[in-house]
Amino acid sequence: MNVVFHLGSHPIVNHLVHNGDGVPDPSRWTWEPSVVIGIALFVGAYLYATRMLARRVNSGIVLSPWQASLFLLGCLVLFLSLVSPLDVLSDDFLFSAHMVQHMLLSVVVPVLLLLGTPGWLLRPLARPPVVRAARSMAFPTCAFLIFNVNFWLWHLPALYDLAVAHESVHILQHLTFIATGVLNWWPVLSPLRELPRLKYPLQLLYLFANCQPNVILGAILFFSRDVVYRSYLDAPRLFDISPHADQQLGALIMWVPGNAIYLVVFSVVFLKWFYGSVPHTSLPSR
Repeated sequence: MNVVFHLGSHPIVNHLVHNGDGVPDPSRWTWEPSVVIGIALFVGAYLYATRMLARRVNSGIVLSPWQASLFLLGCLVLFLSLVSPLDVLSDDFLFSAHMVQHMLLSVVVPVLLLLGTPGWLLRPLARPPVVRAARSMAFPTCAFLIFNVNFWLWHLPALYDLAVAHESVHILQHLTFIATGVLNWWPVLSPLRELPRLKYPLQLLYLFANCQPNVILGAILFFSRDVVYRSYLDAPRLFDISPHADQQLGALIMWVPGNAIYLVVFSVVFLKWFYGSVPHTSLPSR
């Protein structure tokens, strides 16, 4: 099969060539200073705190290379979500790209950060007043509602278009996605005994429940006959995809890949529960 690319007339090439006319470059890295510096400080604080606390509390405590790798991977995903061309595509071109960014910030990054945080790092903060307040917020019903209500509110057309149009609102949106995402995963991935994880059967119910809001919102956007978000009606078109088709693709991303990580964790939890409940019997000797 021969594939011929007509670069001169392809929309993405036209946008790259005519940036002087005010069309953003979809291949541009933003290198937003607040993001770059903020993530660098976040990583530095993590590495410094884990090293100093391990020295001060117990010489036998060390940061697991596996945990450190997961935490740093979470920071890398956060960095790429906010400064790579994905951010430009999200803001100025494609709703579907924005859904990829939202799924990364609200689901993938919180999971990696929690898995990469050892309990002993947070234990100095686990004092009675803090634990009482955190226990209330991390109660499964409360965590579920805070995360999903926040996610749905930001996808109301008025708030969504406001965030796309105003950078300060957009930053607030991203921060709430990450913060409520960590809260949402706490009942399943808590690293603290003071704020324990749910029992395995309840974790399964919790994870299953968390799949449903994405399914419902994704279905609403997919089956809508109109383009819901006006920000993309007049956006430069890439890959010859219409605004409505782009909206449907974004809905499918929210619906399927957005729920994939819940299903992966669901499977892991189920296997841990199943094999933990199977009695260990010794083989008969010959």
